Amino acid sequence: MESQNKASLPVMDGLERRVGASQSEGASTCDLLLRVLALVLTLAAAIVLGVDKQTKVVPIKIVDTLPAINLPVSAKWHYLSAFTYSVASNAIACSYAALSLVLAVSGKKGIMSIVIVLDLLMVAMLFSSNGAALAIGLMGYQGNSHVRWTKVCHVFGRFCNQVAVSISLSLLGSILFLLLVGITSLRLHKKSK
Repeated sequence: MESQNKASLPVMDGLERRVGASQSEGASTCDLLLRVLALVLTLAAAIVLGVDKQTKVVPIKIVDTLPAINLPVSAKWHYLSAFTYSVASNAIACSYAALSLVLAVSGKKGIMSIVIVLDLLMVAMLFSSNGAALAIGLMGYQGNSHVRWTKVCHVFGRFCNQVAVSISLSLLGSILFLLLVGITSLRLHKKSK
């Protein structure tokens, strides 16, 4: 009877190894999918905001007794440092996602701790740029009566809508990087046990 138990253990051990291997393959497939999605979303966010510009002819009244003067006024993403920071951080995150995708496909085992730190850095950078761009975007939508900044999105509607789309895409990308940090942390924690 004892010989039967010994004979069945290696088979069970091999089965457990195959199941464990398929679970780690599933995790790496999930990791690759999240990295591809993060790459696509941050690239799209950078492009949508990077090509954002709108010119309108706006009547400006200098003196109440004179008629308004029609002047062309432009809104471009690089006029505001928060939008420049958003485009740059999304471009950096997109480049990093491509690099980390190549590293993940190559299967280098020793770089997991470096990847998790860089993923966390991307999360911090993207969340900070999203906050900065969102703050300026809200100024455009609502204005600020305390500092006498008037709202401009009623004039530059398409520009403001593209900013909102870019911030949304970037926020989704930063959430994906946050998920990558969680998945990689769990994987490293399980390996250490």
